[in-house]
Amino acid sequence: MQVRDFDFFLPQELIAQAPLPDRGGARLLCLDGPTGQLADRQIRDLPELLSPDDLLVFNDTRVIPARLKGHKVETGGQVEVLVERITGRQAALAHVRASKAPGPGTRLCLEGVVEATVEGRDGDLFVLVFDAPVLDQLERHGHMPLPPYITREDTEEDRQRYQTVFAREPGAVAAPTAGLHFDDALLAAIRARGVETASVTLHVGAGTFQPVRVADTQDHVMHAEWVRVTQDTCDQVTRCRARGGRVVAVGTTSVRCLETAAAGGELIPFEGDTRLFITPGFEYRAVDAMVTNFHLPQSTLLMLVCAFGGQAAVLAAYQHAVRQQYRFFSYGDAMFITAQRGAQRDAV
Repeated sequence: MQVRDFDFFLPQELIAQAPLPDRGGARLLCLDGPTGQLADRQIRDLPELLSPDDLLVFNDTRVIPARLKGHKVETGGQVEVLVERITGRQAALAHVRASKAPGPGTRLCLEGVVEATVEGRDGDLFVLVFDAPVLDQLERHGHMPLPPYITREDTEEDRQRYQTVFAREPGAVAAPTAGLHFDDALLAAIRARGVETASVTLHVGAGTFQPVRVADTQDHVMHAEWVRVTQDTCDQVTRCRARGGRVVAVGTTSVRCLETAAAGGELIPFEGDTRLFITPGFEYRAVDAMVTNFHLPQSTLLMLVCAFGGQAAVLAAYQHAVRQQYRFFSYGDAMFITAQRGAQRDAV
């Protein structure tokens, strides 16, 4: 398929630059996959769209304050570091922006207090060794890694709002944004409905924002992200299936977790990297419905959603969202999508 087939026009003013005052204040565009019918709702309406037999699956990853600014100790040249993955107590893989790429042995002074040394390269990433535990340094001195389409500096508010209320496992450098809409009140309403919840973990990487740089989707190499699906979650899915309920994934990251774990035809525990790239024609095995935000034109996440809800129907829904001035991307509004006919097959 051609990447240009997943394009749409988006006015810049519809890209949300800040969160709404209320986590639960987002709009919810509902797309019925089998019919293509649309309905304009609110995220607060989600419980009534669910059945007590359903299972809601969240990504419990926690965003780390992964962005650090500073300079090269030897030359004073400015650098900006975005930690992609913590690989050890004092080691990490990172993106480093500088006028000249730092070579092995280069010392970095970050945020005036954090010191790190460039050990080498791993593909496009730099291997950094910090003088103190990485996660501690990031939590104390790092900035929240807001997406590139948010054209402002991060604030203290982002430490709380660019994070889900159920975040537990530190490691993401981008939020699982569909989860940002859930607050204690909405979660309580879902529980009152009798809906069970489960967790998976996918540490979202900065690659989620990288444009697809090829013309044909089959030539794209998906970035790797770390995933964990536990036996407990697999058992919850099995019980959901047995009672006739739907598995509802909150966010494309939860979708990729479950579909990675079900890739062999049976949903089984999984821990490790995934490069799962979902495009139209993909046979879904684990997910029956999803809650997701609106995604960038020509992005792998839009392709995933098109594979689930139908390419024509999803792109028509995006056109509707533009006309109705929905808010787009990380701090934007959401969709609730049920699978098109033929997109979903139960894992056995």
